[in-house]
Amino acid sequence: MSGEDQQTPGSNGRPGDDGIRATAPGTAPVPLSVLDLVTVGAGNTATDAVRTSVELARTAERRGFHRYWVAEHHSMPGVASSSPAVLLAHLAAHTDRIRLGSGGVMLPNHAPLVIAEQFGTLEAMAPGRIDLGLGRAPGTDGATAAALRRTERLHEGADEFPQQLAELTRFLDDDFPAGHPYARIHAVPGPVQATAPGGVQSPHRPPLWLLGSSGFSAQLAGTLGLPFAFAHHFSAANTLPALDLYRSSFRPSAVLAEPYALIGVSALAAEDEREANRQVRTGALAMLRLRTGRPGLVPTPEEAAAHQFSDVERNFVDGWLGNVLHGTPDAVRQGLDDLAKRTGADELMITANAHTGEARRRSYELIADAYGLPQG
Repeated sequence: MSGEDQQTPGSNGRPGDDGIRATAPGTAPVPLSVLDLVTVGAGNTATDAVRTSVELARTAERRGFHRYWVAEHHSMPGVASSSPAVLLAHLAAHTDRIRLGSGGVMLPNHAPLVIAEQFGTLEAMAPGRIDLGLGRAPGTDGATAAALRRTERLHEGADEFPQQLAELTRFLDDDFPAGHPYARIHAVPGPVQATAPGGVQSPHRPPLWLLGSSGFSAQLAGTLGLPFAFAHHFSAANTLPALDLYRSSFRPSAVLAEPYALIGVSALAAEDEREANRQVRTGALAMLRLRTGRPGLVPTPEEAAAHQFSDVERNFVDGWLGNVLHGTPDAVRQGLDDLAKRTGADELMITANAHTGEARRRSYELIADAYGLPQG
């Protein structure tokens, strides 16, 4: 289904919104969404980070952003999003309309039945508002991935991703063929409940998205006719090749008649360029520490400003910041417009990395203002 003329209950209520495709709000070139890493700043707790996520989700809903996703990460002190399903349940309880989803769940870390049950439960909590985005990376280092999966065969798990995806899909649809070992196993909540006496089938099922930062998931998403989300915010060099591969591989399906590509982009707006630069350097320093094996909390702007960078570190930070749209609202808007035009993306998912929740919230407000989004 292409969804151009449909409207799904529980959506943002815009024409053409089937949970995947949506109408661009205000003067934005494409629909705008939010990716939240539930970051923990120095001097704050995970409780503070979760409270910030609730505030950000409410802000995104009020300002007309299409969806709000959280991502699975592990063993990172500055990222409190190890359990997307739990976070999404909490966000569902504090929002009414915005789509909520995983960006993503790392499928090789979990049994497909568990994911089907978790997201079936989320769908029961927030009908018509849940997205299930899936990745095949571990979302952490190799040792942590081994602890999660109880195996050292990590590459094998990634290689089995298509089979795991097929199994998850069958659990979500409750359609294992007769004679299959899982034919009598049912994900609950799920379609099997409609077959019980007096049972009624829910009209909703979380749409599947494939996520990636290279060509593997792009090609698989295209072949299966699924929507695709690309991590441009940390793999910008691969964006255009991956999107080209997705589109060239695309086969129409019961889900989509045409390709639908979302890209994640780092962006932070502030009232002036100096303040925006001050804020984004906190995220850059946090990423430098992560990449060099010293993960920690997101530093304060003062700590980031005082840090003595080596030449190698400075090159990394400069390169990282080169892929972060930051500055005044007009400058960020222009950057987003250019990125949408250059990539042909159907949707932009913005992630704002900064020490405080207030800087992130203010950024989303300023971007919404720049595009004339409603106040809600």
